[in-house]
Amino acid sequence: MDVASEARYKGRGRRPKAGTGLDTVDTHVGGRLRLRRTLLGLSQTELGRRVGLTFQQIQKYEHGTNGIAASRLWQLAGVLDVPVSFFFDDMPDTAPRASEPSDPETPPMGRRETLELVKCYYRIKDPRVRRGIFDLVKATVGSLENLTSPRGHPDQS
Repeated sequence: MDVASEARYKGRGRRPKAGTGLDTVDTHVGGRLRLRRTLLGLSQTELGRRVGLTFQQIQKYEHGTNGIAASRLWQLAGVLDVPVSFFFDDMPDTAPRASEPSDPETPPMGRRETLELVKCYYRIKDPRVRRGIFDLVKATVGSLENLTSPRGHPDQS
């Protein structure tokens, strides 16, 4: 474990075994917890109240500072109306070790921009308007992909 990771776990009574990548698992599960909480429009305080925790503990879970016990994960899944497996979706097959550099590119579902877009989308009450926006975005992406793909260019022969 490197010095930064050592300091992160100092005095907390729980350390991942060296080379296990457990801190990466905790971070991934915490990120998925944050994603679902945000999509439901819940604050850390409200989620904490529903499961009998402080917002600080929810914050520690979301940052991966504290791991989530199986029974607590089960409870959170119930409150957030997702299967427990949701927290492990998109988990890399091989979690990077603490000594390996992490990927600086945040996955699209983990970006604040994505969360804000989804929240705004669902604030549109009229389903026809929502569907129109959905169709517009799909058509725009399709047009852009056609412009950049070799198929989208006219044949030069």
